[in-house]
Amino acid sequence: MRITTRGKVAVSAMTDLALHQRMKPVSLTTISQRQGTSLSYLEQLFSALRRAGLVESTRGPGGGYALARRAEQIAVAEIILAVENMDVDDYQPLTAPQVAQLKAMTGELWVSFNARVLEYLQSVSLKDLMEQAQAQGVVTAPEPEAKTLRKTSGIAPVARPLMARLQIPNSVFALGALPLAPRR
Repeated sequence: MRITTRGKVAVSAMTDLALHQRMKPVSLTTISQRQGTSLSYLEQLFSALRRAGLVESTRGPGGGYALARRAEQIAVAEIILAVENMDVDDYQPLTAPQVAQLKAMTGELWVSFNARVLEYLQSVSLKDLMEQAQAQGVVTAPEPEAKTLRKTSGIAPVARPLMARLQIPNSVFALGALPLAPRR
Protein backbone atom coordinates (compact mmCIF):
# COMPACT_ATOMS: atom_id res chain seq x y z
CA MET A 1 0.00 0.00 0.00
CA ARG A 2 1.34 3.37 -0.97
CA ILE A 3 0.72 6.27 1.42
CA THR A 4 1.78 9.61 0.00
CA THR A 5 1.93 13.09 1.50
CA ARG A 6 -1.53 13.63 0.07
CA GLY A 7 -2.90 10.87 2.30
CA LYS A 8 -1.00 12.07 5.36
CA VAL A 9 -2.24 15.66 4.96
CA ALA A 10 -5.80 14.43 4.44
CA VAL A 11 -5.73 12.35 7.64
CA SER A 12 -4.28 15.29 9.56
CA ALA A 13 -6.89 17.73 8.18
CA MET A 14 -9.74 15.31 8.92
CA THR A 15 -8.47 14.93 12.49
CA ASP A 16 -8.37 18.72 12.80
CA LEU A 17 -11.91 18.95 11.44
CA ALA A 18 -13.15 16.32 13.88
CA LEU A 19 -11.49 18.10 16.81
CA HIS A 20 -12.83 21.56 16.00
CA GLN A 21 -16.34 21.10 14.63
CA ARG A 22 -18.89 22.27 17.18
CA MET A 23 -22.36 21.76 15.72
CA LYS A 24 -21.33 23.94 12.78
CA PRO A 25 -19.11 23.60 9.73
CA VAL A 26 -15.39 24.42 9.90
CA SER A 27 -13.94 26.55 7.12
CA LEU A 28 -10.95 25.29 5.17
CA THR A 29 -9.25 28.63 5.85
CA THR A 30 -9.09 27.90 9.57
CA ILE A 31 -7.87 24.34 8.97
CA SER A 32 -5.27 25.71 6.56
CA GLN A 33 -4.01 28.18 9.17
CA ARG A 34 -3.84 25.57 11.94
CA GLN A 35 -2.19 22.91 9.78
CA GLY A 36 0.09 25.22 7.77
CA THR A 37 -1.19 23.73 4.53
CA SER A 38 -2.09 25.52 1.32
CA LEU A 39 -5.79 26.38 1.05
CA SER A 40 -5.98 25.29 -2.60
CA TYR A 41 -4.39 21.94 -1.70
CA LEU A 42 -6.97 21.40 1.06
CA GLU A 43 -9.75 22.30 -1.39
CA GLN A 44 -8.58 19.50 -3.70
CA LEU A 45 -8.41 17.01 -0.84
CA PHE A 46 -11.79 17.92 0.61
CA SER A 47 -13.38 17.73 -2.82
CA ALA A 48 -12.25 14.09 -3.01
CA LEU A 49 -13.38 13.47 0.60
CA ARG A 50 -16.81 14.95 -0.20
CA ARG A 51 -17.16 12.73 -3.29
CA ALA A 52 -16.30 9.74 -1.10
CA GLY A 53 -19.06 10.71 1.35
CA LEU A 54 -16.74 11.36 4.29
CA VAL A 55 -17.49 15.08 4.68
CA GLU A 56 -20.42 17.36 3.92
CA SER A 57 -20.04 20.90 2.69
CA THR A 58 -22.11 23.97 3.47
CA ARG A 59 -21.95 27.04 1.28
CA GLY A 60 -22.26 30.68 2.19
CA PRO A 61 -21.38 32.72 5.25
CA GLY A 62 -20.63 30.43 8.16
CA GLY A 63 -20.14 27.58 5.71
CA GLY A 64 -17.40 25.00 5.58
CA TYR A 65 -17.08 21.28 6.11
CA ALA A 66 -18.40 18.84 8.69
CA LEU A 67 -17.99 15.10 9.07
CA ALA A 68 -20.65 13.16 7.18
CA ARG A 69 -20.58 10.40 9.82
CA ARG A 70 -19.50 10.17 13.42
CA ALA A 71 -15.73 10.09 13.98
CA GLU A 72 -15.77 6.50 15.24
CA GLN A 73 -17.41 5.39 11.98
CA ILE A 74 -14.68 6.79 9.72
CA ALA A 75 -11.59 4.63 9.25
CA VAL A 76 -8.21 6.09 8.33
CA ALA A 77 -8.11 3.67 5.38
CA GLU A 78 -11.25 5.32 3.94
CA ILE A 79 -9.61 8.74 4.08
CA ILE A 80 -6.42 7.57 2.40
CA LEU A 81 -8.21 5.58 -0.28
CA ALA A 82 -10.49 8.56 -1.02
CA VAL A 83 -7.71 11.08 -1.60
CA GLU A 84 -5.41 8.63 -3.38
CA ASN A 85 -8.29 7.86 -5.78
CA MET A 86 -8.14 4.14 -5.06
CA ASP A 87 -10.67 1.48 -4.19
CA VAL A 88 -10.31 -1.20 -1.56
CA ASP A 89 -10.39 -3.63 -4.48
CA ASP A 90 -7.00 -2.25 -5.57
CA TYR A 91 -5.52 -3.90 -2.48
CA GLN A 92 -7.42 -7.13 -2.56
CA PRO A 93 -5.77 -10.36 -3.63
CA LEU A 94 -3.88 -10.12 -6.89
CA THR A 95 -4.56 -12.18 -9.98
CA ALA A 96 -3.14 -15.70 -10.11
CA PRO A 97 -0.17 -14.83 -12.41
CA GLN A 98 0.76 -11.81 -10.25
CA VAL A 99 0.64 -13.87 -7.06
CA ALA A 100 2.73 -16.62 -8.66
CA GLN A 101 5.35 -14.09 -9.77
CA LEU A 102 5.49 -12.45 -6.32
CA LYS A 103 5.74 -15.82 -4.57
CA ALA A 104 8.56 -16.85 -6.87
CA MET A 105 10.54 -13.70 -6.07
CA THR A 106 9.80 -12.85 -2.44
CA GLY A 107 7.33 -15.36 -1.13
CA GLU A 108 4.18 -13.84 0.22
CA LEU A 109 5.99 -10.96 1.88
CA TRP A 110 4.52 -8.08 -0.13
CA VAL A 111 1.08 -9.58 -0.53
CA SER A 112 0.69 -10.08 3.20
CA PHE A 113 2.36 -6.72 3.94
CA ASN A 114 -0.17 -4.79 1.86
CA ALA A 115 -3.05 -6.75 3.36
CA ARG A 116 -1.87 -6.09 6.93
CA VAL A 117 -1.28 -2.38 6.35
CA LEU A 118 -4.78 -2.01 4.93
CA GLU A 119 -6.24 -4.09 7.75
CA TYR A 120 -4.49 -1.92 10.35
CA LEU A 121 -5.62 1.34 8.74
CA GLN A 122 -9.19 0.03 8.65
CA SER A 123 -8.98 -0.70 12.37
CA VAL A 124 -7.95 2.87 13.29
CA SER A 125 -10.84 5.32 13.42
CA LEU A 126 -10.85 9.09 13.33
CA LYS A 127 -12.04 8.98 16.94
CA ASP A 128 -8.84 7.11 17.89
CA LEU A 129 -6.75 9.85 16.29
CA MET A 130 -8.75 12.52 18.12
CA GLU A 131 -8.08 10.81 21.44
CA GLN A 132 -4.36 10.51 20.64
CA ALA A 133 -4.18 14.20 19.73
CA GLN A 134 -5.95 15.22 22.94
CA ALA A 135 -3.62 12.98 24.98
CA GLN A 136 -0.66 14.75 23.38
CA GLY A 137 -2.06 18.11 24.48
CA VAL A 138 -3.86 19.39 21.40
CA VAL A 139 -6.42 21.79 22.81
CA THR A 140 -9.78 22.19 21.19
CA ALA A 141 -10.78 25.64 22.26
CA PRO A 142 -14.53 26.11 22.46
CA GLU A 143 -15.92 28.51 19.93
CA PRO A 144 -16.77 31.86 21.55
CA GLU A 145 -20.46 32.56 21.78
CA ALA A 146 -21.78 35.85 20.38
CA LYS A 147 -22.71 37.11 23.86
CA THR A 148 -19.28 36.30 25.30
CA LEU A 149 -17.58 37.93 22.33
CA ARG A 150 -19.46 41.18 22.89
CA LYS A 151 -18.69 41.18 26.62
CA THR A 152 -14.97 40.52 26.21
CA SER A 153 -14.41 42.84 23.26
CA GLY A 154 -16.40 45.73 24.72
CA ILE A 155 -18.67 45.94 21.70
CA ALA A 156 -22.20 46.94 22.56
CA PRO A 157 -25.08 45.43 20.61
CA VAL A 158 -26.13 47.65 17.74
CA ALA A 159 -29.67 48.96 17.86
CA ARG A 160 -31.81 48.22 14.82
CA PRO A 161 -32.50 51.21 12.58
CA LEU A 162 -35.76 53.09 13.11
CA MET A 163 -37.19 51.96 9.76
CA ALA A 164 -36.60 48.30 10.68
CA ARG A 165 -38.15 48.74 14.13
CA LEU A 166 -41.27 50.24 12.53
CA GLN A 167 -41.31 47.39 9.99
CA ILE A 168 -41.07 49.77 7.03
CA PRO A 169 -39.59 48.07 3.93
CA ASN A 170 -36.18 49.33 2.89
CA SER A 171 -36.40 48.56 -0.82
CA VAL A 172 -38.65 49.28 -3.75
CA PHE A 173 -39.20 45.55 -4.24
CA ALA A 174 -40.43 45.13 -0.68
CA LEU A 175 -42.79 48.08 -1.15
CA GLY A 176 -44.33 46.34 -4.17
CA ALA A 177 -45.23 43.37 -1.99
CA LEU A 178 -47.31 45.52 0.35
CA PRO A 179 -51.07 45.65 -0.21
CA LEU A 180 -52.30 48.92 -1.65
CA ALA A 181 -54.11 51.25 0.69
CA PRO A 182 -57.68 52.02 -0.36
CA ARG A 183 -58.16 55.47 -1.91
CA ARG A 184 -60.53 57.92 -0.33
